[in-house]
Amino acid sequence: MSTSSAGLAKKAGYTNVRVYLDGEPHWVKDEYPVYASNKFVATGNIVLIDLRSAAKSAAGRIPRSVSIAYDDLEDRIEDIPKKAPIVLYSDNAEEAEDGISDLRYEGFKKVSLVKGNIQGWTKSGGAIEKGPVVTDIKWIRKLGKGEVALASFNKAASGQDAGAIVLDVRTKDEVSGGKFKNAVAIPLDELGSRLSELPKDKKIYVHCTSGARADMAAQELNKNGFKASFLIANVNCEGNDCTVED
Repeated sequence: MSTSSAGLAKKAGYTNVRVYLDGEPHWVKDEYPVYASNKFVATGNIVLIDLRSAAKSAAGRIPRSVSIAYDDLEDRIEDIPKKAPIVLYSDNAEEAEDGISDLRYEGFKKVSLVKGNIQGWTKSGGAIEKGPVVTDIKWIRKLGKGEVALASFNKAASGQDAGAIVLDVRTKDEVSGGKFKNAVAIPLDELGSRLSELPKDKKIYVHCTSGARADMAAQELNKNGFKASFLIANVNCEGNDCTVED
């Protein structure tokens, strides 16, 4: 995806373009932090955790925050849904980075920070609310715009839905390790030149490894008159044995 994005940037006229080939997965593996956009913090389907004390949170916090002081984080791990995108913040950079490290160690895969913590949020004009804190986490997985439900995807992948096909947009190297038996495989960077291979009278459910490339592919297909949705999930295949973890 990084190389494809760099190619698009060069086509748009940018000349000083570089690619970090290992991408976000390797960045996270090396324990570097990642940051959520302010829009995602404000409106995303996330669990937003304030790592400061309950007293500080009551005095002023980011709306929708759940108060879990860093000292209590270990004891509250079981209360945090692992499938949810988790966004953390504090008023102390070291504490926030310790929080993201702790959650990654416990197996959380989608964890990010508010850039600049509470200070950065307020400096950027973000809203603040006061009053009694919320300590209970209530999170329900919601499909985003253009997403396909896992049940619908699985039905198409198993061949039970004659009105839908599965499109695999991973690279040829990735597909060589295995794919869904009934899937059509077209790498994302070849999609534009191979649209004629796809039917316009069926729904197209697109997948990659985690969802980012599938989203890009679905947007391209819909621009060209197809009925496409994309899967946000971790997909791993060995031969025709594929597991999907949302």
